Amino acid sequence: MAKTQSTMVELGTIAPPFELQDVVTGKAFGRDDIAADRKGLLVIFVCVHCPYVKHVEEELARIGRDYEGQIGIAAISSNDVAAYPQDGPEEMKQQAQRLDFRFPYLYDETQEVAREYEAACTPDFFLFDGEMKLVYRGQLDDSRPRRGDFGNDLPVTGKDLRAAIDAVLAGKRPDTNQRFSIGCNIKWKE
Repeated sequence: MAKTQSTMVELGTIAPPFELQDVVTGKAFGRDDIAADRKGLLVIFVCVHCPYVKHVEEELARIGRDYEGQIGIAAISSNDVAAYPQDGPEEMKQQAQRLDFRFPYLYDETQEVAREYEAACTPDFFLFDGEMKLVYRGQLDDSRPRRGDFGNDLPVTGKDLRAAIDAVLAGKRPDTNQRFSIGCNIKWKE
């Protein structure tokens, strides 16, 4: 399990536009579609096979339910499916249905969106305010999957990301003291 940190993109960066296909509905969604009539936008880079994502996927589904209608949320998978077929659209669809994701799960086949966002790992979180300015990038919480001498037994709570979302919904800036996310590296094409 390769441990990769998020890039900690500069706060204030504008959310790059995108349009990708949802693996569940087949419908194309863009940044502005997802953020429309919401107080912000949460973009999460994930995949199916990553142990870090598996460790937090139920909390991601809870966040989707808890903040549905308040903030736009999209999950994006950008992994090279030729090298990692378990991260392909059909497996993504099964993951989304099993967890009852209430947000689009988008397939970034060209990996252009991941590059635009400077995503580095799965999971990687980017929270933007209503003006599409980056206000949070970092970890979900302090919990890590236990693997050998790495990880911990802390419960998955989503406290860091939830605090940032709550601040955005209250019209406030999230705390700028943010810790990087850790996960598997995005599987880039050769």
